[in-house]
Amino acid sequence: MNARFEPVVGAASYVARYRHVRAAMVDLAQGLSVEDLSAQSMPDCSPGKWHLAHTSWFFEAMILGDDPAYRPVDPRFQQLFNSYYEALGERVARHQRGLMTRPSVEEVLAYRREIDRRMVDWLAQAPSGGQHRYLLELGLHHDQQHQELFLMDMLNLMSRSPLDPAAYEVEPRARPVETARGGAVAFDGGLVAIGHDEAGFAFDNEGPAHKVWLEPFALAADLVTNDDWMRFMAEDGYGRADLWLSDGWAVVKAEGWTAPHYWRRDGEDWTVMGLTGRAPVDPAAPVRHISFYEADAYARWAGKRLPTEAEWEHAAATKGDAFSNLSGEVWQWTASAYAPYPGFQPTPGTAAEYNGKFMANQMVLRGGAFATPPGHARLTYRNFYYPQQRWAFMGLRLAEDAAGRRDDPSAPRADDAQTRAFRRDMIDGLSQPQKAVPPKWFYDAEGSRLFEDITALTEYYPTRQETALLRERAAELTADFGPDAVLVEFGSGASEKTRILLDAVPDLGAYVPLDISESALVDAAHRIGADYPGLRVQPVLGDFEHLSPLPDDLPKGRRIGFFPGSTIGNLQPDEAVRFLAAARRMLGEGSLFILGTDLVKDAGVLVAAYDDAQGVTAAFNMNLLVRANAELDADFDLDAFAHQAVWNPQASRMEMHLRATKPTTAHIDGRTFRFLEGETIHTESSRKFTPETITAMAEAAGWTVSRLDVSPEPSVALSLLRC
Repeated sequence: MNARFEPVVGAASYVARYRHVRAAMVDLAQGLSVEDLSAQSMPDCSPGKWHLAHTSWFFEAMILGDDPAYRPVDPRFQQLFNSYYEALGERVARHQRGLMTRPSVEEVLAYRREIDRRMVDWLAQAPSGGQHRYLLELGLHHDQQHQELFLMDMLNLMSRSPLDPAAYEVEPRARPVETARGGAVAFDGGLVAIGHDEAGFAFDNEGPAHKVWLEPFALAADLVTNDDWMRFMAEDGYGRADLWLSDGWAVVKAEGWTAPHYWRRDGEDWTVMGLTGRAPVDPAAPVRHISFYEADAYARWAGKRLPTEAEWEHAAATKGDAFSNLSGEVWQWTASAYAPYPGFQPTPGTAAEYNGKFMANQMVLRGGAFATPPGHARLTYRNFYYPQQRWAFMGLRLAEDAAGRRDDPSAPRADDAQTRAFRRDMIDGLSQPQKAVPPKWFYDAEGSRLFEDITALTEYYPTRQETALLRERAAELTADFGPDAVLVEFGSGASEKTRILLDAVPDLGAYVPLDISESALVDAAHRIGADYPGLRVQPVLGDFEHLSPLPDDLPKGRRIGFFPGSTIGNLQPDEAVRFLAAARRMLGEGSLFILGTDLVKDAGVLVAAYDDAQGVTAAFNMNLLVRANAELDADFDLDAFAHQAVWNPQASRMEMHLRATKPTTAHIDGRTFRFLEGETIHTESSRKFTPETITAMAEAAGWTVSRLDVSPEPSVALSLLRC
């Protein structure tokens, strides 16, 4: 016997509880049209009338039908409203439920009333068997599950209409959103008990109770909000494959995800479809309708992770009051696959098919949503969905390893998005077989200063050669700018070369420097604005590898991209093409692009440029680890690394590495990275080009090379691209 509920109540209490639960879905159907209740919006959803019928069929099949003398209300309904119970015979395939125009909604409601009458008669006998009592509670909780499914499916149906109809005037919910508390709550870990302990009702998948070992961890006090999610989107969260699990990335590309389900871009703003119709996205509200894949990608972007279901349950059971919206707002994704607990036994009889056979390829959610009926959810409740599904009321709460937190584990990090991205790239890069870190992280304030020193070195020819070529050809390069043009510089740095173009185009409408280093960007924008008082300067803090749309209020003249310094050589070939294609889309039709590239030349000249006699480039390279120690609380032993510059003729690129001079260990965010003597961190690749490879790269991104100018030796090139 696997009954998990032994209520000791009289017949009157049985009947009252039954009627209360069963009235809820009928109330939800009030005000909806016959058409609303009959349509099926997608294979995962079911028509409203099917939910009304199926939950009645459940009582008939599981309880009433257990009597050998029982006669069904309508034998045909046994097939029509069976969901997935193989032991109970044939059924209508889920994706075809919307094709059943008969029985009508009224006939379904009549069937529901008749089942309720028969169940009340059955309850009047005050059944005493433990299995019957359990099946009664199972049926009531099953009805409550379908009350939430009814709302999920109705919202999906309404979202399919261009009219954006409201299903309800007021969102059906038991209580308002709780106020955010801020920060995170730390837990010591250790051996803890999770799972249902046999007291009161639970689904069979919630037990048995068992021990789980937890490492120290922290769980966010609040749910992730729409405002948080919009920052993820602004940083190209849906466009970065490195954030996504492989299957998740495939779904993103196949289905074209760019925002949570039901979100839509309306002019300048985002709107979202809800049960009360379409409305502006509320930045403070917890984000809803995200898949496991999205939740996992967001956690990775934020430098955190999803909690395991054991962590979630232990936190909720021991410090539940420390959290906001632990239940009653959105189901919260966990990192746990839906699998049986140790010692799991399904409910005996036909109900054995209720949960156990779905324990594969799905992920667990915990908590409860605003649409979850009161009294239905529990701390041990294990909801589960496939990782790509997102029409349910799903959100997330972040977790992290406590060992990676700072002095006060319960205090929130003061990280901005850039620091989170730096941490993520360091951890991801150092976890690869060839440790590597993107070169964009060179450029904090000190890194930007050191690079300016590099450009003045005798050995470092690219800056002076490109500057001279730019002065010589400025008139030709800017001849087609036209009035009120907007110059967008990618990775602007100090913007010194930009002045050559600004001097050549006195009627320029605006200058938009874009850079990842806020200090360098602000300084450059201030100096340009002071020296060109009539020019509009609109700085944009960002990563040129993940471009956002330009501000809409810029002058309407031609857009011109400017990417000097052969910085494009820092990108892998496919990344360079993606960047140029993204820049073309950002700038729009008719735009121009001035691209600086370094050309292939003698290896001795190249190596000297990246390993100067004064050691400035070495300091620039080493500053990456200095920055990691300062900003990420890392503990790199700076004396254990040395600068290394090598020419890679096969890849036609200069490479910079940080080579371990002895065995050493470093830690970031609780993760340990070990280095053998001689092992390197690949910090930069600077690809060198030929006119042919420049043309091929530009054309692959949708540009046409209009002109290509080459400087004297040591040679660099400036190309003018058109689209």
